Amino acid sequence: MLSITSQYALRALSHLARQNDGAVLGRDLAQSVEIPANYLTKILLVLRNAGLVDTTRGAGGGYRLGRPANEIRLIDVVELFEEISRAKPSCFLGRTRACSDTQPCTAHSTWKGLQASYSGFLVSTPLSAIAGTAGDIWTSSEPGTLDTNHHRP
Repeated sequence: MLSITSQYALRALSHLARQNDGAVLGRDLAQSVEIPANYLTKILLVLRNAGLVDTTRGAGGGYRLGRPANEIRLIDVVELFEEISRAKPSCFLGRTRACSDTQPCTAHSTWKGLQASYSGFLVSTPLSAIAGTAGDIWTSSEPGTLDTNHHRP
């Protein structure tokens, strides 16, 4: 249901939420959550502009959450990358005209209940609920096959 960009953004933010020891370098973040570094840089710029990520240059610099994970709702992230809005429900068929109970598309009656549940989940769920714990590893590498430069969360 989410684009790869939204998935990557949530992966990166979840990793940052698990950090207790300061900022994470972009290249380490990219490796830890298996996101191409150039793509991640673009995502982090959007997240920074939205106030969800802070950056610090120099020694001890890198990326960290812009506010506590329990204050960031999934919708805050997803709205940045998807055509979804808490204020304006989207048409399942992607129609450009309004899709509502008074002007429904052909899928409206089937979609509206699921859309309300999905939107409710995004609005009510904080990042902290999906971030995991400091010991969680999000890479697809098998245990014991990580190289020595791999940064574990």
